[in-house]
Amino acid sequence: MIRIRPSAPLLVAIMLMAGAAAPTSESGARASEAMARAATRFLDSLTPEQRLAAAFTFEDAERLNWHFIPRERRGLPLKRMTAEQRTIARALLEVGVGQRGMMRADAIIALETVLREMGGDPAVRDPELYFFSVFGTPSAEQAWGWRMEGHHLSLNFTVVRGTLVATTPSFYGANPARIPSGPRQGSRALPDEEDAGRALVTSLDAAQRPVAIITTDAPRDIITANSGQADPLSPVGIPTDQLNARQRTLLVALIDVYLSRMASDLAAVRGAALERTDFGKVTFAWAGAVEPGAPHYYRVQGPTFLIEYDNTQNNANHIHSVWRDFAGDFGRDLLREHYRNAPHPH
Repeated sequence: MIRIRPSAPLLVAIMLMAGAAAPTSESGARASEAMARAATRFLDSLTPEQRLAAAFTFEDAERLNWHFIPRERRGLPLKRMTAEQRTIARALLEVGVGQRGMMRADAIIALETVLREMGGDPAVRDPELYFFSVFGTPSAEQAWGWRMEGHHLSLNFTVVRGTLVATTPSFYGANPARIPSGPRQGSRALPDEEDAGRALVTSLDAAQRPVAIITTDAPRDIITANSGQADPLSPVGIPTDQLNARQRTLLVALIDVYLSRMASDLAAVRGAALERTDFGKVTFAWAGAVEPGAPHYYRVQGPTFLIEYDNTQNNANHIHSVWRDFAGDFGRDLLREHYRNAPHPH
């Protein structure tokens, strides 16, 4: 989790649930080694035909072609895997998102069955239409990456120099956000993303709310959508240094929700990067109503990163949430540094 140092309340120190985070280099090396092993095992399990679908060069434009809507996709879907291959693919996914991320992903995938039962097209609302792709050769010497993607999930990972791992864009969505009827009535795939944001906005006092609530009309979707590169949004909202101690704790808890969608070693790397952030420049902005059941949106923006969330569609029962890095999506910042220090033929 994230905790605020008492001696520097605007500086966020990252601590893992089980104790202090390992040094960044060690955490990154462990994560990249585990990813390389899991991705290699996945590729080795495939037939030649399956491998043609799942394996791309690192330079292939498909690596940047991400989206979270139901659509035609490249890669190898669960539908075309054997039971053993699915188990191996899930092991790769867990290396990236950890157990809590797996629970969210499984809940999101299960909603495809709910949408089918609500009258959705079975050809589209299919929990087996989630695709795995590997870009380049998993190794400690080369840059490579992988992706798991389908409706309301796009999880992108880039590994550079065998020690550094980029984890964005990282998108989780849920439709319905709360199952309206049936045996699973009331179940929510992404409860923390909604509840932690609302806890923060409702904690604001009468002077703070007009600063944080930028409009009473929530945008229909996250503003960055599926852009190939996210640019900073307008610097609106309430900055961290205008929050009291309890509210800063709530903001940290909100960021923690998004950190918990990563495996622990990756959260440690991400946490070290956050620790270098000037948290006085981090802002929280809300749009729409603060009451449950009404359309709403929020974002947490820092100098280097952006968290966006909305719940506006389908009568405010349809969540989109994403973490973007302004320079680091798809490992762009890591790759620039790598190519600068070690010239590469590509």
